[in-house]
Amino acid sequence: MKLSIIIIGDEILIGQVTDTNSGAIARTFGPLGWDIASVRTVADNAADIRSAVANALVESELVICTGGLGPTKDDITKHTLAGVFGGKMVRDASVTANIERVFALRGIKMNDLTACQADVPDSCRVIQNRFGTAPIMWFERDGHVLVSMPGVPFETEGMLPEVAAEVCRHFHSDAVLRHHCLMAGGISESALAQRLEPWESALPGHMHLAYLPVPGLIRLRLDGRGSDAGTLDADMQRETSRLKELLGDNLRYDGDATAAEIALAACRRRGFTMGCAESCTGGTIAQRITAVAGCSDVFLGGVVSYSNDAKTALLGVDPSAIATHGAVSREVVKQMAHGTRSQIGCDCAVATSGVAGPGGGTPEKPVGTVWIAASTPHATECRLLHLPGNRARVIDRAATEALLLLAELL
Repeated sequence: MKLSIIIIGDEILIGQVTDTNSGAIARTFGPLGWDIASVRTVADNAADIRSAVANALVESELVICTGGLGPTKDDITKHTLAGVFGGKMVRDASVTANIERVFALRGIKMNDLTACQADVPDSCRVIQNRFGTAPIMWFERDGHVLVSMPGVPFETEGMLPEVAAEVCRHFHSDAVLRHHCLMAGGISESALAQRLEPWESALPGHMHLAYLPVPGLIRLRLDGRGSDAGTLDADMQRETSRLKELLGDNLRYDGDATAAEIALAACRRRGFTMGCAESCTGGTIAQRITAVAGCSDVFLGGVVSYSNDAKTALLGVDPSAIATHGAVSREVVKQMAHGTRSQIGCDCAVATSGVAGPGGGTPEKPVGTVWIAASTPHATECRLLHLPGNRARVIDRAATEALLLLAELL
């Protein structure tokens, strides 16, 4: 079955806001067996919305649109959909109660404009938005369903599991779906594809391997679909085991995980704590780690030692090492990692020092030059990186590589 996605909003079209809703919707419904037919982005314009809805309903059994459900005059999705599906606007008491609940939690007084969000077409069924005030509206026509969701990503992502459950119940999906992810590293996507090609070609027809590269890692997702759970589970277990064998030392994690989760898991398996020292990454590593719930049993803390003085005062880096080799060097990043273990009292540490740009590069150390280090109770390893891209990309990749280096070392 097919799903069409419509993203509504002038702010998306002009690049003021980046669309993340379409990706969240696809990630939610793809594993449920829905084929994504299209993703359309349209302006807050009634004619454009009507045209997008009409085309989407022709090509797909399910349409999900986001945006244009706020209380201001430019939010016209609700009234446009009322024109498409018919019916008149009515005040929904359950939506009013939900708005009052949300405003009470936020300590805000509800005004008449916000109260109007409880007006919905009587041709729709309301799914209560537990994360905001804009109601989710469910429309049906000739066996097709359109679900209108809010444009705020936090609200959309929060409500997607509930909407997906409603969709599954409505369409009486009896297919058994299974998915298993493995994280690979230390190899290019093309080289990995060549290695896996014989096994991948021999996969049963109801199974499929997807390559989903992320910076520093390759996420491999094995999908299976069938009518009997026991048979499919056995097939998935057999092929997952074969895939692990083929990955060998390039297997970084059994499951779907970020670099921070992989590093934390590696430390946790050995009962180690960790810390970090960051220069060019400016706290990105610490942020990545603390974004993982439950990290406090492993992560003790970090130091952002951006200046040379901070490196010497906070981490005990030898000033002569900086004077002789420069702050972006093997010697300095190694001392930063050792200093983190000593000053914070952690078992393991990662450290970064580099030239993130756009300025500051030299012929010997151009922009994108980064030294990373990982240190454990048993070994310390340093690695020189030459990273392409702008400042944000260099910082992002350096943080990822430092975390993966620690996992690899462990």
